[in-house]
Amino acid sequence: MNMDAEADSAIDTGISHCSAPIPDQYPTRMTSLLGIRWPLLLGGMMWLSDANLVAAMVRAGGMGFITARSSNSNAQFRQELQTCRRLTGGMSFGVNLTLSRRMQNNDIVLERLSIAIEEGVRIFETAGLPPTSLLPQLRQTNSIVIHKCAHVRHAVAAQNLGVDAVTLVGMEEGGHPGSNQLPTFLNGAYALEQLHVPLALGGGIGHGRQIAAALALGADAVVMGSIFTLAHETPAHHAYKQRVAATDQHGTCTVLGSLGDTWRVINNNNARKVAAKEQAGAREYAEFGELISGARTRALAYERGDHEEGMLSMGPAVGFARSVESVACIVSRLQQQLMDARRRFQYMHNT
Repeated sequence: MNMDAEADSAIDTGISHCSAPIPDQYPTRMTSLLGIRWPLLLGGMMWLSDANLVAAMVRAGGMGFITARSSNSNAQFRQELQTCRRLTGGMSFGVNLTLSRRMQNNDIVLERLSIAIEEGVRIFETAGLPPTSLLPQLRQTNSIVIHKCAHVRHAVAAQNLGVDAVTLVGMEEGGHPGSNQLPTFLNGAYALEQLHVPLALGGGIGHGRQIAAALALGADAVVMGSIFTLAHETPAHHAYKQRVAATDQHGTCTVLGSLGDTWRVINNNNARKVAAKEQAGAREYAEFGELISGARTRALAYERGDHEEGMLSMGPAVGFARSVESVACIVSRLQQQLMDARRRFQYMHNT
């Protein structure tokens, strides 16, 4: 048996006989910053990252972020925060604050930041525009700020603004990777030459081997979304989740790049209609009408299960999401895969 085969055999044996228990924690600068056990972050997913899903991620040892814009009212948002606190047993959880150049009302983000602070939240994921308008209130309350962006220059700018950590996503990210054309790991390698704050990498990550690779590269955590879209706790119709389970790594596409607002989604009928309009020359959001409406996606796909309608944000890591299961099961599998990959590297290094 050659060395590679011998190493694979040793690892396979460890998996099949469960001879290598998963440790209770995997310390990094990010776990220390956030007070979590594993460097696994569930990024804020519009309409989907509610109290149940986020609490499940926190209980599993990672961190999740309730999306502030997903609530219909300030009262509903406050209730989500209170529910999450109850479900986590008082453990810390995060809130996503997205400042958008496309959405008309960014004032609602400031309102919901105030509510979150009133409810005791002190961990925030900011995204979209630079968080300049949010930082005074965040700093006044000694909150932890993780800014998500797609370009190294934006990550450096956020670091210079004084954020506590940065999430950098690559072109593989489901949702809005911006105009970035670099893949996740290349993006991260360049960023690590310029950043001194903790870094989380996101985009196309759905397997523990990739988590091990990101940590070996120098990242302090990973951000995932697509792999959790069919979790039991995700507030979406079962038919939508079955569509996710049936989608492989080739089942996503990007649209709206010509508007400078690239959107990676499941390649469904709706996405193909958007692509056709774009190819025909549409260059204003109004020309796409209801096809790109978030409220329509929520009503038709997530609530009713009509998965051929709506812009269903998704990255190619969806290929690793093969069945509906709990967040705890997904996280446990990722942890086992991460530790198996680490042991394989250590085995090869020591032989």
